[in-house]
This record gives sequence, structure tokens and C-alpha cells, in this order.
Amino acid sequence: MRVTLLGTGGSAGVPMIGGADGHGDWGACDPAEPRNVRTRTSIAVDAGQGVLLVDTPPDMRTQLLSCGIKQIDAILYTHAHADHITGLDDVRLLNRIIQRPLDAIATQATLDELQRRFGYAFRPWQPPGFYRPVLVPRAAQPGDTVAVAGLQVRLIDQDHGFSRSLGLRIGGFGYSTDVVDLDDAAFAALAGIDTWVVGCFQRQQHRTHAWFDRVLTWIARVRPRRAVITHMGPDIDWSWMRSHLPAGSEPGHDGQVLEVPD
Repeated sequence: MRVTLLGTGGSAGVPMIGGADGHGDWGACDPAEPRNVRTRTSIAVDAGQGVLLVDTPPDMRTQLLSCGIKQIDAILYTHAHADHITGLDDVRLLNRIIQRPLDAIATQATLDELQRRFGYAFRPWQPPGFYRPVLVPRAAQPGDTVAVAGLQVRLIDQDHGFSRSLGLRIGGFGYSTDVVDLDDAAFAALAGIDTWVVGCFQRQQHRTHAWFDRVLTWIARVRPRRAVITHMGPDIDWSWMRSHLPAGSEPGHDGQVLEVPD
């Protein structure tokens, strides 16, 4: 299985808009380290029978181009926050490539919010052509295993502070972003994974996202062969993170490709 980290940044990306010269606020991140340049968090998963895109962030177009992702076969939404959905209009180009509507898998609450904000994308397709995105909603809930793009995707309930998000398990791969707490059921669903991509927004405690010490505790409990950190804000310098993580763990970066055993 091939997992591409399309983006590894928080909701504002790195650098953030602003800065002393207007060319970006880097926070604690070293501007000279190219792996500190982060777009909003997303992944693409390919096991050879199709490509599953997880979320459509505002940077989706440039992410797919820079990572050489030629087509997408379905989309799964972890939740409906803006940094995970507002690239949705560019799905029309993905429709054109495969010449059909795309399944959009999410909880009913997330689908309701997507349809409220992007109602035009959920109207039935009227061929020929795609002048707008066309998505077919597929409601699912935590605990379900969804068959999509040649993958069996187990959905995991996650506490995102003031809301809920979905984590994923696909064979030996786990994905847990935009989460501040995991319960026993989530850890049971992640048991025995080979590779875990997990969000760590900053070094200090946060109300809606996991922070450094908490993620270290989780990694020690899950014990994946390889842990890769994503959803890093401007407080997380790539080199600092690399030097402070335990063996078998590493900070991710935009465009990184992970090969996960089936």
C-alpha cells in the first residue's frame, strides 16, 4: 500500500499569512528547512485498485499536482472543518478525469454540513461534462468497515474537542489527525498496526488537538513499527521534532510517500 502525505500542516499552514515582511509567519519553524513548508493536512491511499483521497483541503489542487497524483477514485471526509473541505470545488477536475461522479464517504453529520455549504456538488449529474463537482454521498459511522477504491477502511471515532472526527485503519495502516483524545475502542481498532500517521499540532497542551507529550504517550501504547507525525503547526520545527521523537518515530513532510506492508 502506498500512502502519500499530501499536506502535513495545521489549519493555517506553515508559514502562516503575515510575518514582518509579509512573506510569512514561521513561528518556531526554520524557514531554511524546506520540510517546514506545510500545506493543510490530507493523504492519498493507493493499494493498486484505485486511489482514495482523504479530505479536500484548500491546497488540494497544488498538492495533487506536486505529488503527481493522476486521478482520484473516491473521497473520504474525516470531518467538516474548513481546512479539510474547502478545496471541494476542484473535485470537478477529478470528475472529468474519470468521467463519473465520485463517492463522498463521511458521517451523516459531516455530509449534512457539506451539503449545506456545497449543495451544488451533490445535485445529480446531468451528462455530458462536469462544469461543477459531482459527489454521491455515502453515509457511514464509526465502527463501520467501508469498501472503497479497492480498500477495506475501518472508521474510528475520535474526540476533536468541540466536535468529532474520523480516524482510519486500512490493513496495517492507521491515520489519526484532528484528534485530542482517543478512547479504548480507538486504541483497540489501532492495535497491531505497522504504520501510524498521527496528528501533533504543537508542543504545549491544546483544547482540540493532540500535543507533543500526549502523542508520545499514544505512540508508546499503540507501538507501531513506524509513527509519522502530521498536522503540525508553526510551533513544530521539523528538525526539533526529529531530534526529540523516540526511535521509530519521525515528523512527516508534504509529499512524503510511505510504503506500508499489506
